[in-house]
Amino acid sequence: MHTEHPAPAPEGKSADRSAKKFVLGVDLDGVVADFTAGLRPIAAEWLGVPVDSLPVDVSWGFREWGLEKSGGYEALHRHAVKERDLFRRLPPMQGAPAALRRLSTHDVRIRIITHRLYIPWFHREAIRQTADWLEEHGIPYWDLCFMRDKAAVGADLYLEDSPNNIEALRADNHDVIVVSNSTNRHLEGPRAEDWEAIEAMVVARLQAHASR
Repeated sequence: MHTEHPAPAPEGKSADRSAKKFVLGVDLDGVVADFTAGLRPIAAEWLGVPVDSLPVDVSWGFREWGLEKSGGYEALHRHAVKERDLFRRLPPMQGAPAALRRLSTHDVRIRIITHRLYIPWFHREAIRQTADWLEEHGIPYWDLCFMRDKAAVGADLYLEDSPNNIEALRADNHDVIVVSNSTNRHLEGPRAEDWEAIEAMVVARLQAHASR
């Protein structure tokens, strides 16, 4: 699924000019939306345990939460999205919306690329929740792409936290900034620990791109 949410072209610039902008491919969960913080209280209720008993530092798939005894991660994910509007209620990562608004004032095309069509026969609701969340938090974007293969839609630079996605993108010679969390500490940089660092790194890439 690939939809577009175009912002007006700056005065004096044609649509053709804006289409040639530097493309920033931005993952959502773990990069812009704090997926772990949003899922953790739902998981605690699902498991019937205190939320503080679930560690914040997790590996991919949340194995540390012991979800297998209650149906596994996929069952929790389905419940969280369908019954709790997870994608609509996730808190943003600190500083992410404001940083993206600032970046949008540069010569950059923000392309949201996310693999949220995880639950069969529930795609319309996942898309609706995602679009509503982006609007609610004032996050600017030109393209909204629901893709497993993120390289397929293309970007000059990717912001990503998934180890598998980072490795796949780099294997295909794409420029990726690792957005640090407990799942990707084993990967080499470049990496950023927060959105202040992300913004500075993206601006540096934009300046290098403009000077070519």
